[in-house]
Amino acid sequence: MCEDNKQFDKRLSYCSFKVGGCMAIVAISRQCAALGDEIAAALAKKIGYRFIDKREIEKKIVQLGFSPDKLKNYDERKPGFFASLAKERDEYLDYLQTAVLEVAQEGNCILIGRAAHIILDGVPNLFALRFVADRSVRMARLKEEFNWDDKRALQRIEESDANRLGFYKSFFNETNEEVEHFHLVINTGLFSIESVTSIVSAAVKNLIDAEQEAAGRKKVKEMYEAQKLVNELLFEHKLAISFLRAVIHEDKLVLQGVANSLAITEKAVSIAKEKMPDKTIESCISVVQDFKAFP
Repeated sequence: MCEDNKQFDKRLSYCSFKVGGCMAIVAISRQCAALGDEIAAALAKKIGYRFIDKREIEKKIVQLGFSPDKLKNYDERKPGFFASLAKERDEYLDYLQTAVLEVAQEGNCILIGRAAHIILDGVPNLFALRFVADRSVRMARLKEEFNWDDKRALQRIEESDANRLGFYKSFFNETNEEVEHFHLVINTGLFSIESVTSIVSAAVKNLIDAEQEAAGRKKVKEMYEAQKLVNELLFEHKLAISFLRAVIHEDKLVLQGVANSLAITEKAVSIAKEKMPDKTIESCISVVQDFKAFP
């Protein structure tokens, strides 16, 4: 089972656990009213880790520099037409990735939602997990919790499902529903919260070893350093590079994106060399004259 899971496209939001001496990054994706937040909180209590909920991630994104007034247009929802074209859309994504990677760097935490499975794609100690439930079960839970009728409960479920799917498609061109993305998909209509926490703890303990943990720590550190460089180039030096991305592999850092002049790419490479003198810097930034992203 372990070897099979190593071949999975490991994705979707995440939690960190120290189980059996090894730390995993457990990615939790959940449907509305599938008890994702409740299970994440129970796991945190069971294993002694911090649970980083939606409000804390939003706070961190704002602290990093994204406007709180704009946050509602992007956070785990499909942007509207004009919002999807705006430059701030890419800014939100950069701040979101930074927030997720900062939490992953700290370790000993549980984070839910926000596509952390995609942001942490390729991290060796990532464990992807999804919670689902039959629509009738989810409706019953919402009706009991909020005293809603069938129409209101169904409306909330359909709106939430559409927003989350739109968020993944818009920002990552991915879906959050394909089962091959996950190590484990659990129907929470069939299991208690206590049973789910026991299942997940045992699965992580058996699938994540010390070698994967060490490799995962190294990978997350590299990704965080690369993202910090991207933020510095965009937000401090204000270089006009669209879709900017930095990837570290061993002793090389590769810059990717689109700019409208060679001078901008040369400036980016120069700053990268100054910030990371131990890396070979390679530019794969495409130069397209007259290219202009939406403001």
